[in-house]
Amino acid sequence: MLASYFNGYLDRRMLRIFLLGMMSGFPWVLIGSALTLWLKEDGLSRTTVGFAGLIFGVYAFNFLWAPLIDRLSLPWLSRKIGHRKAWIILFQICIFASLLVWIQLDATEHLFWVVGFGLIIAFASASQDIVIDALRIEQAGQDERQVMAAGAAMSVIGWWSGFKLGGLVTFFIADYIQAMGVQNYWQYTFISVLLMIGLMNLGLLLIPEQQRLISANASKQQYSLAMLISWLGETVIDPLVSFFRNNGVRIGLAILGFVFLFKIGEAFMGKMSIVFYREIGFSKSEIGIYSKGLGWVVTIVFTLIGGWFAMRLGTVKALFIAGVAMASTNIMFSLLYWVGKVDWLFALAVMLDDLAAAFATVAFVTFISLLVDRRYTATQYALLASIGTGGKTILSASSGWMVDSLDGDWGIFFIITALMVIPSLLLLILLRREVGTRTKTQT
Repeated sequence: MLASYFNGYLDRRMLRIFLLGMMSGFPWVLIGSALTLWLKEDGLSRTTVGFAGLIFGVYAFNFLWAPLIDRLSLPWLSRKIGHRKAWIILFQICIFASLLVWIQLDATEHLFWVVGFGLIIAFASASQDIVIDALRIEQAGQDERQVMAAGAAMSVIGWWSGFKLGGLVTFFIADYIQAMGVQNYWQYTFISVLLMIGLMNLGLLLIPEQQRLISANASKQQYSLAMLISWLGETVIDPLVSFFRNNGVRIGLAILGFVFLFKIGEAFMGKMSIVFYREIGFSKSEIGIYSKGLGWVVTIVFTLIGGWFAMRLGTVKALFIAGVAMASTNIMFSLLYWVGKVDWLFALAVMLDDLAAAFATVAFVTFISLLVDRRYTATQYALLASIGTGGKTILSASSGWMVDSLDGDWGIFFIITALMVIPSLLLLILLRREVGTRTKTQT
């Protein structure tokens, strides 16, 4: 059985799914890693860098316009290359065009426009994820369970490859151009990024797509207020009502509180991590090697085996261990700050942090998946995931302000981020009997 499972990875469709995953993860290099360093190296404050991260908030709401993208076809383009690929290409064009604008801008003089077009990239990225997931699922037939399972794992591997390896290449290019004495090295780096985006889109065109039956009037349909209310009810209200009916108000609110708070400390730390690495003396290439390259290996390996550990431990116990692990690795960065620029300690801290984050993600996704009502699987899962994303995005935007308020004392900052996991773990203890019994039963 184990051999037949791994045979699923040998299917040539895995390459297509890997590419789709990369296209989903790569924009995070632009609006996360690259934008953070660009703003920091152009002299903007940590507070400004932190609040610029609010653009990630659109990822928490992309489920609202998912039905629209699913039902509407694009004139001419959908007929030429397929419905899914047409939408992906449209959003890729938005990202491409935004980068062309970034190339013309100075971050200190045009901060509003830099963040504004960063928001466009985030919106396009969050929207294309809707279509990428659909195209990935449609690469396998409904009865091909092993291919579906392997495809889900390959999609995660592709996402982390796009984010980690894309960041590694981007940082190396920026460091090389800066070493040549070019003043606007980030702008020239984005030109290289345009080439990478172009190559991925050429690969996208080679991915086959199933023909879909879309209503002839779909693209001309007028959406009335009644239809909008009905759609909102099906997308948000009904799944929430079902969630509280199944769990009760007290348990339901505790679950939502846990989902909202669990990864807050990780988000605070992650938002400022690259700024911290630069301030203690690591170059962009060194950050790329340790944080992106080494982090990619650890994340991929533990993503593949993390599910097995979560299943063996039980979901609630796995979440508790993951929370403690995330807090512990944050404290390691306090140690790095107090000791100074030490390569081996940096590598160890990054490796353990990525290991803890990968395990926490697998356990967290498993937890949410086991709690959703099967009548509203997609919408309820999307809502719970969005609550978690919204919590991380909104609260962690103040991470730079916190460091500035501490007069740049990174050691205290990382200790505070470690303590942030405590409220969610207390909620988990309250939930362990109710939720623990249910997740064990479903597992």
